[in-house]
Amino acid sequence: MPGYIEDRWTKAGPVDPKTNKPTRVPTSLYGKCKRYRVAGIPGVRQRSFDRKADAEAWKTKVQADLLRGEFVDHRDGNITLSDYVLGEYWPTKTGDPGTLHTVETRIKARILPFLGDQHLNAIKVPQLRKYLADLDARYGPASIIEAWGTLSTILQAAVEDEKIPKNPCLAKTVRPPSKPERKARAWSRERVMAVRAGIDDRFKLMVDLGVGAGLRQGEAFGLSVDDIEDDVLHVRRQVRVVRGSMVFSMPKGGKTRTVPLPRHLAARVAEHVATFPPLEVTLPWTDPAPPENARQAAERAPQQHRLLITGERRQGALRRAVFNQGPWKRALAAAGVIPQPVPPPRSADQKARRARGNVKYAAAPDDGFHALRHTFASVLLDARESVVAVSKWLGHADPSITLKIYAHMMPDADGRGRKAMDKWFEGDF
Repeated sequence: MPGYIEDRWTKAGPVDPKTNKPTRVPTSLYGKCKRYRVAGIPGVRQRSFDRKADAEAWKTKVQADLLRGEFVDHRDGNITLSDYVLGEYWPTKTGDPGTLHTVETRIKARILPFLGDQHLNAIKVPQLRKYLADLDARYGPASIIEAWGTLSTILQAAVEDEKIPKNPCLAKTVRPPSKPERKARAWSRERVMAVRAGIDDRFKLMVDLGVGAGLRQGEAFGLSVDDIEDDVLHVRRQVRVVRGSMVFSMPKGGKTRTVPLPRHLAARVAEHVATFPPLEVTLPWTDPAPPENARQAAERAPQQHRLLITGERRQGALRRAVFNQGPWKRALAAAGVIPQPVPPPRSADQKARRARGNVKYAAAPDDGFHALRHTFASVLLDARESVVAVSKWLGHADPSITLKIYAHMMPDADGRGRKAMDKWFEGDF
């Protein structure tokens, strides 16, 4: 294998007449730099050392790594994490625009402010321990786990780009906090009815769709009157916000599905349509950014759908944040799920201008719209509906996901298993 070690402090001098051997004389670099330089290895930059033994060891390791195809020059990691992410890693990322926006926001808020100035090859376990401590002072476990996963993905990409030899996030002695277990919690029928009674009339169908068909919030926002067919409901799209703009996109997981339509839910859909006629809404598909080529223009072409659920002033599709902080929180407060807010003191003129008041409601992390979806699942599982069928109607990628989330909602064994085994032993099975 090519390669040699050069002594930068001395060079060959005249032959010593007494020993008949060449002498070594100082060079102009004597005492000014590291003495021994490894050079002559194709594709590997030169590197200098103070001790010859260190130079020999490094040359041997590099030659062995090259033979195995595993050589990584650590100096390639002499680039800051920020420069690597913004200049090399992120520009090559592709995928769902909404997901990309979420990850980009996470990187800029929870990773780069803490580690952006660090060089890739300087990010080691001690730096990661401090990073986790800094996050712990500001965020909860779920946010820390998300940031840690994204950082690990970035550093693994740096490994594969041959910037660093290994991913320090995989070290056994540094780990993010464990995510607290939060079991899905279904509502009682009384609570569902109380919230439905307290919500604005034009949004009562939202409650019906969540508890009667297991729709996610964005899927209910994107439901068209044309998606209702006989005794089934087709879940074909959702409304979501991407970089501040609303778009239509595929349901979560990128799959459409069909859900049975109970006759009571069908009647409520018909009642809603009669009272609040569907509104034709036009939104871009998937990505609101202007297309840069013909393919993007075709993929992002706006779509029109006659939506069942629209904004309070019927001006277009409903935004998640507007619904959650307005009609939904008001309904929770009216039902006694969360306390009624105490409005800030205002003058008489302010009260006249804002009859409802600009009040802040209490947080309700366990009582969001998703609780209705949990209730849908619990009712079906309690009725001993097949987990495979429930998984399909919920739009889960695999029944194991349904079991993981809702196993605690399944009814306890009632003795049928024991009776079956008795029959088996008796030969009557």
